[in-house]
Amino acid sequence: MDPNNSTRLNKFISESGHCSRREADKLIASNRVKINGTRPELGTKVESGDVVTVDGQEIMGSAPGKSDRVYIAYNKPVGITCTTERSVQGNIVDAIDHHQRIFPIGRLDKPSEGLILLTSDGDIVNKILRAENAHEKEYLVTVNKSIGKGFSEKMAGGIPILDTVTKPCKVSVVRRNVFKIILTEGLNRQIRRMCEFLDYEVTQLVRLRIMNVHLGKLKVGQWRNLTEQEMAQLNIAISGSTGSPPKKSSQSAAKKRKPQHRLKGTGSDAKPARKSAKSRHSSSKNKDSGSDSRRSARKPGSRKSPTSSKRRK
Repeated sequence: MDPNNSTRLNKFISESGHCSRREADKLIASNRVKINGTRPELGTKVESGDVVTVDGQEIMGSAPGKSDRVYIAYNKPVGITCTTERSVQGNIVDAIDHHQRIFPIGRLDKPSEGLILLTSDGDIVNKILRAENAHEKEYLVTVNKSIGKGFSEKMAGGIPILDTVTKPCKVSVVRRNVFKIILTEGLNRQIRRMCEFLDYEVTQLVRLRIMNVHLGKLKVGQWRNLTEQEMAQLNIAISGSTGSPPKKSSQSAAKKRKPQHRLKGTGSDAKPARKSAKSRHSSSKNKDSGSDSRRSARKPGSRKSPTSSKRRK
């Protein structure tokens, strides 16, 4: 840390490699962080010479230029869980067994395999993950049956899942039951849910690329350090991001893409679900009831004259 400048506490912790900035906020909120032996207030900054501890353990500042940080590409096998909780069997930290404290950038579902990035630089995590940055992630997907006509167009145009509609994406069929898909968002089990909506089941899902970093020939269960060229391109791609967690207004953007109605069926003949016979009968009954009440409100023989509304001369 530059001795002439102060640094926000959550940024100081994340840059130290202890955890991501979001996790640092949680540590501060749960009173597990102290500066010079006292609990800090929200928004407190770390000055030169301050001693920062988490659960009593001192956190050292980042080396100049983050020269002590590590950035890893890992080919995650099926069955490995993307968590830093060492109590979870098959967690990704134990699987890699790196000598530095590292954590995954994002996640890849347990039944999925392929590329995931890990780092000891907590400050870079939110910059990569922020949905507004629309960073590409490419997958190779195998499904349980032959891909039908119109599948690519439907997937690419957006599928209603999780009370929203997925953003437009790129889809191309590779073989009879295999396709590639490039996403710029990461909803929970997104690809599997999209396929389920169209009556397909994912049997294998492999992530091939994250932004400019490719899985390449990296074998399952192996990891490598990112190259200087990969890091340079990565830093350019995230240079416009603040790394701060997205605001509520940004989070609510997905809600604006809610489907106008629930679709019935999964094929090309999918139509809006019709009202049930019971609801149609109820609606008709309410209309009749409304007409009866209006008629009863009029007095017998009180029919309006066509000229009653005219001004008398």
